[in-house]
Amino acid sequence: IVEAARGTLIHHYKLDEKALIKEVNLIVATTNNKGAINLSIQQGAREYIKIDEITENSLNLIEIFFRCYDPCFACASHSFGESHLSLVVYDAKKNLIASLP
Repeated sequence: IVEAARGTLIHHYKLDEKALIKEVNLIVATTNNKGAINLSIQQGAREYIKIDEITENSLNLIEIFFRCYDPCFACASHSFGESHLSLVVYDAKKNLIASLP
């Protein structure tokens, strides 16, 4: 267990009698941070998304919230040269109001 820049990193290995790896369990910062990330994104969305003015900037503002917790996850979303993030807004009755892109 190590405190890394992105948060707690846990590596758990089981070895056989020859010291060869039989099992590996990695618990990375994304796993540890996912609850807090989801809450922050939800709060940010409520703050920054205005139904009548959803823009690319709205998506950028929401993206900031998960970058605070896990910058590697955010960069990975751009690993192929384009963002895989999207913004989808539903009303209380789960009707689609808007989406981007």
